[in-house]
Order: sequence, then C-alpha cells, then structure tokens
Amino acid sequence: MVTTWRIDDNLSMPTESQQRAWMAQWREARQALRAQRDDEVRALSNERALAAAEALLSLGPLAALPESRRTSSGLVRQQALFHRQPAP
Repeated sequence: MVTTWRIDDNLSMPTESQQRAWMAQWREARQALRAQRDDEVRALSNERALAAAEALLSLGPLAALPESRRTSSGLVRQQALFHRQPAP
C-alpha cells in the first residue's frame, strides 16, 4: 500500500477576510518600513554616506574577473548586436 503525503494535509486556505487582513498588514508594514528608511536616510551624514559607499565599492576588487571582463564590459558587443553589426 502506497501512502501519499501532501504538504497541505494540515493546512487550509485562508478565507477571503483573512487574506484581506494579511494584505492590510503587509501594506502597513510597507509604509512603516518606507518611513523608517526615509528617516534613516534623512539622518545620515555625508561622512557616513560616503563611508558606506566606499565600503561597498571596496568589495569589487575582491571578486575575481576573467581577463575578458578586464578589457571589455560587453557593452560594445551588445550595441553591435542591437545594430546587427559585427563586433570589433
């Protein structure tokens, strides 16, 4: 005898009112998070913003790039494809 187990055996679909309450909760969370982000950005000093940007930009050299990426970003080839011309 084969027993089939389904992931939703112990779950039920939320009712429409539960779905609406869940969506309302997410909308409120989105607004609260947006307000939090706006407050943090407003309070951010230029020095801290520059330090954060520098910290992020300093991570770039840690990634190993193939030699082909060091000499071309692919943009020239992409533009050639857009214009249906052979790449240089």
